[in-house]
Amino acid sequence: MAIEPPLTDLPIKTAESGFYRGFSVNVAVVSKIIISVLVVWCIFWPIQAGNVLGDWNGAILSAFAGWYIWVVAAFIIVCLGLAIWPTAGRMTLGLPGEKPEFSNFSWFSMMFGAGIGVGMLTWAVAEPVAHFQNNPSVITGETTALDANNVRTAYVWSFLHWGLGAWACYAVAGLALAFFSYRRGLPLTIRSSLTPLFGKSLSGVLGHIIDIVAVVATILGVAQTLGFGVEQFVAGLNRIGIGGLVLEDGSATTLGIIVALAVIMGASTLSALSGVGKGIKWLSNINMVLSIVLLGFFIIFGATFFGASAFFVGIFDYLRELPFLSFNVYSSDGVEGSESFLLTQWQGWWPVFYWAWWIAFAPFVGLFLARISKGRSIREFVLGAMIVPSLMCFVWFSWAGGTAIDLELNGDANGVILDAANGDKIFAMTEFMLAPIAQALAWGMAVLIVVLLMTFLVTSADSAVLIVNTINAAGDEGPKARPHILFWGGALALVVGGLLISGGTGAIQTAMVIGALPFSAVMALMCIALIKAIFNDGRREAAGVATTHDEVPSATPAE
Repeated sequence: MAIEPPLTDLPIKTAESGFYRGFSVNVAVVSKIIISVLVVWCIFWPIQAGNVLGDWNGAILSAFAGWYIWVVAAFIIVCLGLAIWPTAGRMTLGLPGEKPEFSNFSWFSMMFGAGIGVGMLTWAVAEPVAHFQNNPSVITGETTALDANNVRTAYVWSFLHWGLGAWACYAVAGLALAFFSYRRGLPLTIRSSLTPLFGKSLSGVLGHIIDIVAVVATILGVAQTLGFGVEQFVAGLNRIGIGGLVLEDGSATTLGIIVALAVIMGASTLSALSGVGKGIKWLSNINMVLSIVLLGFFIIFGATFFGASAFFVGIFDYLRELPFLSFNVYSSDGVEGSESFLLTQWQGWWPVFYWAWWIAFAPFVGLFLARISKGRSIREFVLGAMIVPSLMCFVWFSWAGGTAIDLELNGDANGVILDAANGDKIFAMTEFMLAPIAQALAWGMAVLIVVLLMTFLVTSADSAVLIVNTINAAGDEGPKARPHILFWGGALALVVGGLLISGGTGAIQTAMVIGALPFSAVMALMCIALIKAIFNDGRREAAGVATTHDEVPSATPAE
C-alpha cells in the first residue's frame, strides 16, 4: 500500500490587525483570563483558594499518583529508544544538511539554565540533606536517619528526582516540537506535535485547547520554580546584609517577596524584549561560568573525596534501582501514621510532586529546547538534552550536597545546615566554611550565589515569557508586541507573588500539580505521535517519498 507525504500545512487563524495582530485570539485571550482569575482568586480570597486547591490536589495525588510515576517511566523509555533506534537516531531536527544555530557551549548553557538551573541552587544542598533525614528506607527501618548507612539511599532518591526522568519530560516535548516544526514546517506550537494523530482538525477548537493547556501549565510550572527561587533570593539578600526581608522562621516577608519579584521580573522582562539570541544567550553563558566557579569551590574546598564517592557510587546505585523505582507506586492502608500511609505520603511529597513539576515545566523547556536545537540529530538531542544534564545535576548534588552531609555527619556543622530553611542551606553552608577564615570571603561567596541565582531566575522567567508568547502567536518566533511581553511578565510576577503571599510555596506546588495533569495526557499523546511519524518517515524513505517540508508539494494529505 502506497504511503502519502506527511502533513506540512497546519493553518492557525491569527488576528490581522489590532492589539492581537499576529496572535491566536482564542488561545491568547482565554489563557490570560484563566491566569487572571487564578491571580485574583488567590490574592483576594486566599483562604478559600487554599482550601479548594488543597482538596483538588489531594484528590489528584490519590487518584493519579500511579499515572504520574508510570508516564514519566514511559518518557524515559521513548527517549532512549529513539536515540538507539537507527532510523530515528540519525534523523535531523531540520532539513538535510542544516547546521545548528548555537555552539555546543551556548546550547548546553541555555538548556541547563532554563531547565533546572534555579532549582539546582536550592536543592543541590537541600535535597540530599532532606533524604539524609528521611526517605522510604528510614520509614521502613532499613536505614537510620542522619546516619552513615543512609547516605547511599539519600543519593538514590536525589538522583532519581533530578536524573533521566526530569530530562526525559523536557526531551519528549522538545523532540516532538522540533521534529514537526523543522522537518514538517508546521508552526512551533504544542498542537503541531499531535498532527499524526489528529491532522488538520488541530487548526480548530481542539488545537486551541491543547495550546491553552500548555500555556497554563507553563505559567504554573515556572511559578513553582520562581517561588523557590524568590524565597532563596530573599534569604541571600538577608545574608549579604539587606535586612527586613525575612521572618524569624527564615521565610520571606511580603516586602521581601515584592522586592525580589520587582528585581527579577523587571530584569527578565527587559531581557525578553531583547530576544533569545541576545539577552537569554548572554545571561545563560554568564550563569554557566558562575556555576562552574561555585561548583569548583565545592569540589576543591568542600568534601572532595566524599563527593567523588557519592557521585560514582550514587550513579551505580541509581541505575541499579531505576527500573524498580520508575514503576513502583506505594499504596496506603488508610491508617494515618502506618508504614504504608507514610510511604504513600512521602511519595506524594517527593516523586509525584517532582514528576508533576517537570511535566508542567515541559511545554516551556521543551519549546525552548526545540527553538535552540534546530539542525541537531535526534540522537545528539537526546544525549545533549537528557544524559549530559543529568550528569551535571549528579555532580552538583554529589559535591554541594555531599559537603553539607559530610559536615553534619562528622559533627562539625552541629545542625547549622540542617536547621536552615531549604533556600538558605547553601548560604548557611558556605558561611560556615568561610567565616572562620575571613568574614569578607563568606560575604563575597553569598554575593556570588545571589548574582548566580538572579541570572538563573531571569533566564527562566524571560524564556517563559517568550515561549508563552510564541504559543499564543501560533508558533511565530518573531518579535512580539511589547504589551504582550509586559503582560506575561507582570502576570507571572503576580501568580508567584499571590500564591506565595496567600499560602507560601505549598500553594504554588498545589496549583502546579493540578495544572500539570491535563498536559501529562498531551505529552503521552506526543510520544505516540512522534513514534508514528518516525516510523512512517522510515517507510517513506524506503519508498522514495518526501519526508521534509521542502520536498512536499503545497497540498498534502494528513500524516
